[in-house]
Amino acid sequence: MRNLAGDLLAEYRGLADLCGSLTDEQWRQRTDFHGWTPWDEVAHLLYFDETALQAVSDAAAFDADKDALNGELATGMEISAITRRRYGHLDGKALLQLWRQRHEALVEQLAGKDPKARLPWYGPTMSARSFATARLMETWAHGQDIWDMLGRERPPGPGLRHITHLGVTTYGWTFVNRQLPVPAPTPYVELQAPDGGSWTWGEPSGEHFVHGPALDFALLVTQRRNRADTALSWRGDAADQWTRLAQCFAGEPADGPAPGARVSRR
Repeated sequence: MRNLAGDLLAEYRGLADLCGSLTDEQWRQRTDFHGWTPWDEVAHLLYFDETALQAVSDAAAFDADKDALNGELATGMEISAITRRRYGHLDGKALLQLWRQRHEALVEQLAGKDPKARLPWYGPTMSARSFATARLMETWAHGQDIWDMLGRERPPGPGLRHITHLGVTTYGWTFVNRQLPVPAPTPYVELQAPDGGSWTWGEPSGEHFVHGPALDFALLVTQRRNRADTALSWRGDAADQWTRLAQCFAGEPADGPAPGARVSRR
């Protein structure tokens, strides 16, 4: 668990360091993610890192806040409006400072947990390991929006391996979440790691597979790229359906970007 917590902390710190270099104008610049600014992206992460801290330390307080949030969302209020109301008095630098405090505290709490300990969240309870991986994935995904806005190439980090694994293990979730039958067989996945090695899942198959760069697969399953804008290849009906709908995060079914809609601005 401490190794995973270390990778989560590295992901947090990498994004925080990037945001620390933003100008006042860049904090207000729109990304391709629903027009959110870097301020919105960090405020979103801060909000859920604060509730994550409650989940690991005070389940009753978390449940109360979860009910309040669900009540506001049920009225049609968007999460971006909720975070703006909560943190709108902070400029980018102050927001970043508060976020650093919260995510550092969260990682410290998670590092001491039993990996199998159950923690409450916005759906079923999660193991501490899955909980930490989900926070890593969300931080990575929202961070990608900022990297894309800046038109800068993102250096690979240790979090990429966790995100690709999450992407593979949520194969069934992609379909269950949409109330669709889970297609069989589950495709064999072979990804090229940043160090030139390979990461694989399942039984090798020449008829049912997804192949390609690990980064592109992570961008696909976090819905930061359309499959047409990646170097991924696939074969078989199941792989075709999956690469069209892949969603590794919880919540309502979401559609990824259209072809050409989400690319780096380099």
